Amino acid sequence: MRVAVFETEEWEHRACLRLQPEHQVVCTRDALDEGTASDHADAEAVSTFVTSTLSAAVLARFSDLKLIATRSTGYDHIDLAYCRSRGITVSNVPDYGDSTVAEHAFALLLAVARHLVEAVERTRRGNFSQAGLRGFELRDKTLGVIGTGRIGRRVVEIAKGFGMTVLAFDAHPNEEAARQLGFRYAALDAVLAAADVVTLHVPATPQTAGLLSDRAFGQMRPGAVLINTARGNIVDVPALVRALADGRLKAAGLDVLPQEPLIREEAQIFRAPSIGGYDLKALVANHVLLRFPNVIVTPHNAYNTDSAVRRIVETTMENIEAFARGEPRNVVSDG
Repeated sequence: MRVAVFETEEWEHRACLRLQPEHQVVCTRDALDEGTASDHADAEAVSTFVTSTLSAAVLARFSDLKLIATRSTGYDHIDLAYCRSRGITVSNVPDYGDSTVAEHAFALLLAVARHLVEAVERTRRGNFSQAGLRGFELRDKTLGVIGTGRIGRRVVEIAKGFGMTVLAFDAHPNEEAARQLGFRYAALDAVLAAADVVTLHVPATPQTAGLLSDRAFGQMRPGAVLINTARGNIVDVPALVRALADGRLKAAGLDVLPQEPLIREEAQIFRAPSIGGYDLKALVANHVLLRFPNVIVTPHNAYNTDSAVRRIVETTMENIEAFARGEPRNVVSDG
């Protein structure tokens, strides 16, 4: 099978060579887009990370594509409808970063709670003033966990270590987990109203897009904190800007933003034949967020630990090998 692996580092190139000689493997540092797709148009399998574009227009460049092995848990960057229509199987990595992402959520929360970024920047300038750096404790605060899958449950475990009370919302409650970990479920409105900190751990789906809207922020406790290590489009960013600007939210820690590729390389806007596919209002709101002193943004880095990325590559290679044997695994869309 001809395999093209995109967005790879040097060590990943070496890991991918395990697929040889049974398969023809090409690795590239480039993300997948219409241009790079044409360079590998004969590939039968492709593997990408979330910064690649796997739209119908891009996937149509491949003449014999059978498998997409995304090196991520989420797959909202892939046009699943197109894949189903063309018989393309899509597999993901469902379990690689429970602790990794959960720990990053708390890194963001602690950084916000104790003004760590400002404190470090200040002392590097030789200024040891504590003015404006008074923070808040996590102990006895209420944490609202939206989504109690693997990552959400690990967040609950960590929160318990900090002495926090945990309320959770999930469309499909896991009452056994609630009993074992010592939290309780409530309706989304009730969680938002009670939580001092809201942390998001749901996938990007049509149902979760814009889940935190003006209405949701209006229901949150004044002075609450938002943490998002899930997906950018779960939050209505202009609504978040308004909630921060009017003081309803104390702060936010974000590892994800909508339209991240455009933030990284805004020139992409001008390469497109039109701007109709871009939400320019949300893009401007992203830039406003980056300048709020009470907002910390990290570059979609929650997954990025040595252990997690090695698990990602290992599982992805196993997904490709299993598909080639006629035993596809971790399938999210079966062609």
